[in-house]
Amino acid sequence: QMVNYAPFTLLPSAVPKALFEQAYAVQQDFNLLVDAVSQNREFLERTLASTIKVDDFTARLFRIYTQVLEEGLAQSVFLGINRSDYMIDCAVDGTPALKQIEINTIAASFGGLTSRTPAVHRQVLKVLGKTEEASRLVTNNPSQGLALGIAKAWELYGSQSAVVMFLVERVQRNIFDQRCVENELWNRNIRVIRRRFRDVFEKGSLDDARRLYIDGQEVAVVYYREGYVPQNYDPQNWEARLLLERSRAVKCPDIATQLAGTKKVQQELTRPGMLERLLPGRAASVARIRETFTGLYSLDLGEEGDKVAAKAIAAPDHFVLKPQREGGGNNLYGEELRHVLEKIKDSPERTSYILMDKIKPQPSKNYLLRPHSPLKVSECISELGIFGVYVRQGKEMVMNKAAGHLLRTKAIEHADGGVAAGVAVLDTPYLV
Repeated sequence: QMVNYAPFTLLPSAVPKALFEQAYAVQQDFNLLVDAVSQNREFLERTLASTIKVDDFTARLFRIYTQVLEEGLAQSVFLGINRSDYMIDCAVDGTPALKQIEINTIAASFGGLTSRTPAVHRQVLKVLGKTEEASRLVTNNPSQGLALGIAKAWELYGSQSAVVMFLVERVQRNIFDQRCVENELWNRNIRVIRRRFRDVFEKGSLDDARRLYIDGQEVAVVYYREGYVPQNYDPQNWEARLLLERSRAVKCPDIATQLAGTKKVQQELTRPGMLERLLPGRAASVARIRETFTGLYSLDLGEEGDKVAAKAIAAPDHFVLKPQREGGGNNLYGEELRHVLEKIKDSPERTSYILMDKIKPQPSKNYLLRPHSPLKVSECISELGIFGVYVRQGKEMVMNKAAGHLLRTKAIEHADGGVAAGVAVLDTPYLV
């Protein structure tokens, strides 16, 4: 096993203060929206109908979702930890605007490690003689906010002896990020265990009240740090997932909330009038959310989808083609986008993608510090993520907040991919 430092930028990157504040201000609205979508069976069924015909992974998640609903939910406390990601789009006249890339509703990472980066950048600025600038870096501690949400869900579950289970991958490349959140829970005297799907399959069971037990310990909260890509599953892992979803334990996320984070849902939310239907009586929330939307287009079969496909094939550099996948490194751009769309433009397979306007951020120069990588100045672009945490008990929202931020920066030649995908590095916003 090799331990390497997490990659980071040498210097903090400039972020417009007004847009940073806008991203924070809209996070509670996005929390409400994700939660509303997760409770709206009719919306999820209609929105994902075409996707589940062609995308086996989404279809399998959806099967578990309907099975659990038919049986009746045992879970009454719901915990959402999400991260809404943005880029700053630079208009032709140079005006910057905050545009949402996606919202991650499962295993949203780096809340732990990014809690440590402001101190690193403060130190670097001080060494460079920039004490005044160093003092202006915002403190940021998402791991604390995420832990508060998990702790609240654990408390509402109502069993002092129950544990929080981090559901983790076999090879844990990002363990230190998770440990930051875990330690916050231990500090609150909440026991944490780490298990894999395989452990759940072999040792998990439900009692008559559908309480979840692993190795004889009752589990109050299941915090997923895996389970978001097809490679995470084999037949036994699907069985384990079903067992977890059928249980009374608070799942973060429950399967409905994972489905609410799909790209197809994201595209459907931009349709005129859709936000109003999902968030009735919340006109201000709807306006704040809509302001962050960029153009998203459906590739469903029919005239609308045909036009969209033709438009993208004609001008591939204006768009991004996104499959229904999490974890970065899956999107298609430029010539590759054109090639794939030409191949699938007349087949139902195209409905497993959505098309999005390509955001054009203003690049800036920085050094990207990575293990075993030469040091050079790179032209970089950044992505700002805001962590959201909410807890609902029955119909009542008992917690809804923005829990901190994450700035990731990458060299412009890498169109797609995050930190875990080995492309982006951790950064700190320097507000201007």
